[in-house]
Amino acid sequence: MGTVFSFDVRDRATSAIRDALDRAVRHLHSVDAIFSTYRPDSAVSRLARGEIGLADCPPEVHEVLALCARAADDSDGWFSITAGGALDPSGLVKGWATENASRMLHEAGAHHTCVNGGGDIRVRGQAAPGTPWRIGIADPLHPGAPAAVVTASGDLAIATSGTAERGPHILDPHDGAPATDLASITVIGPDLTTTDAYATAAFAHGNGSHAWLELLDGYEALAILPDGRTWRTSGFSAHVA
Repeated sequence: MGTVFSFDVRDRATSAIRDALDRAVRHLHSVDAIFSTYRPDSAVSRLARGEIGLADCPPEVHEVLALCARAADDSDGWFSITAGGALDPSGLVKGWATENASRMLHEAGAHHTCVNGGGDIRVRGQAAPGTPWRIGIADPLHPGAPAAVVTASGDLAIATSGTAERGPHILDPHDGAPATDLASITVIGPDLTTTDAYATAAFAHGNGSHAWLELLDGYEALAILPDGRTWRTSGFSAHVA
């Protein structure tokens, strides 16, 4: 997927948890092999070129495309897997893969974890007894300086879309041009699959996403504009340290 994943497990390292961590890592490599748009032999790359049909794809492709269709419907089309003219479900896959890895650990008994998939983060439980997780949100205009710090005790997902790492790569699905209203947007929600997709949709929609995000139950957001101004949804401050 062209990025780095990390696992922070604060539970005692039982054999079940170690086995789950191995499964989670294998899962991420499998996701990369199936969905990577950088690999010409991936199922998604071959599907995009018309070399295979959807019926020839692994079941994971069917699951992800169904989730993408739902995200597109939820966002009135601002989430799109064909904005650039070719099939690319990357705006949801990384969050989905990270959510699955987190779930594998949780089911094995690891209830205090932070799984980071290239800056999209899924936390569970606490960093230590009585101590919440503290997640810094990068400021794309001031590298190394956090724009805010989110605290979390319990289940929470944090996804950021922006230009800091990969430049203007998120496209407006209506005209195919790079989205430029925002420098970054961070969305907080209950699970990373949907939160990641909503962050992608919100970045594509730009400032117009503010009203949409306010209406989403259980989701909050912080946006940073190219000129340094910011806006946030009404409940975002409740998550800030």
